[in-house]
Amino acid sequence: MRIFVAGGAGYIGSCCTEYLLEHGHQVTVYDALLNGHRQAVDPRADFILGDLADLSSLEDAIKRSRPDGVIHFAAFIEVGESMLDPLKYFRNNVSNAINLCQAAVSAGVRKLVFSSTAAVYGMPKVIPITETAETVPINPYGEAKLMFEKVLGWQHQLSGLQYTALRYFNAAGASEKFGEDHHPETHLIPLVLQAAEGRRKKISIYGDDYDTPDGTCIRDYVHVLDLAQAHLLALESDFCGSLNLGSGTGYSVKQVIDTVRTVTGKDFPVETAPRRPGDPPRLIADASAARRILGWQPQYDDLSAIIASAWRWRQQHPQGYQD
Repeated sequence: MRIFVAGGAGYIGSCCTEYLLEHGHQVTVYDALLNGHRQAVDPRADFILGDLADLSSLEDAIKRSRPDGVIHFAAFIEVGESMLDPLKYFRNNVSNAINLCQAAVSAGVRKLVFSSTAAVYGMPKVIPITETAETVPINPYGEAKLMFEKVLGWQHQLSGLQYTALRYFNAAGASEKFGEDHHPETHLIPLVLQAAEGRRKKISIYGDDYDTPDGTCIRDYVHVLDLAQAHLLALESDFCGSLNLGSGTGYSVKQVIDTVRTVTGKDFPVETAPRRPGDPPRLIADASAARRILGWQPQYDDLSAIIASAWRWRQQHPQGYQD
């Protein structure tokens, strides 16, 4: 297939682009490099520097690349920032996403795969979380993702566009070539790895009195290449709708810290800090629908393997992408 990847210079987009190329597909990456890295674009892919806000240039890029499918990764992802600047998130994660959808439809693209999020569920009442759970986001980031899912639903109903919205839980790990390098970094595993490297003085655990076995929050981590596999399967599938992507296994903050210590052989200070508002005690996916419908078979269902891949990449790229 010819595949147009919006946001292919970002963390998940770069790993997915590599995966698609390894499986024999032609890829065009379209990215404004606002948060992504030019060095993260696989050299085998065609690269177009462009902003989703520029509808004319976007339409021209899609028409020229003549894709069989579009994958949309180009979103802002910081929950805390979305609470401080909601309009930034609605403008990019909804308005600019609509531009991408419009350009794809105008070019006759039959399938769009959307990088969505478990944040659409808000504070879930039942664990593990299925796709039938109530969607009540508690921040503009999750709300914006859910809004675009609804846009895609209406576009499918009224024009026949096929789409799959993949609701990730916690993406983690690295491929052979590409890894996680956010500025600032807010995700737990890379933060703990920075502490193991000596680049961070300590790790803070925000609350150790939750109703969990060790008192710390439990999250579901899924390897970035398993996410990439799901995107390709979604492009190849006729399924239309939303699917969860997660391991179905939960690990606590303390378990992540202990696993990093084991994998790296490094120790570092850890402190307990007050809870952060809005942190659910547990977030674990029921991803059985993706396994059944797409034939998704995660290859890295183990926290040690996920962390080891991220550690290897950090050792090879101690300064990240050095932008």
